Amino acid sequence: MPIKWNETLAVGITEIDDQHKELFARMNSLLEACNKGKGKEAVLPMIAFLEEYGAEHFRAEEELQKTSGYPQFEKHRELHREFLRNVRMLNAKLEEHGPTLPFVIEVNTTVVNWLTAHISKIDKELGMFLKAKR
Repeated sequence: MPIKWNETLAVGITEIDDQHKELFARMNSLLEACNKGKGKEAVLPMIAFLEEYGAEHFRAEEELQKTSGYPQFEKHRELHREFLRNVRMLNAKLEEHGPTLPFVIEVNTTVVNWLTAHISKIDKELGMFLKAKR
């Protein structure tokens, strides 16, 4: 079942929203590959993408927080670090056990749940703060 981007997830900052949309598009590619029985092949590039793009996205988001004086910066940054630790843990599992079906399901569940929860609450709060500062 694909995860759908919708405007209720928009934080109102174009750069952040565009990056979130890319994350959703990539997760949908993995989910689509799973539906076609090709999830095992798609999960390795997805983990690499999450490590690289996730770090890039978080740097951009955190820079906006720092320059705007966002009072929840430290807490927000720690949530980002936690996500990246989880991705590294998933990568270690992948290296140890390979791309098993349960692993692919774990990646889908972990990433989709984190993204939707983080964006809909934490990033929305950031968006409201940034829009108020403008």
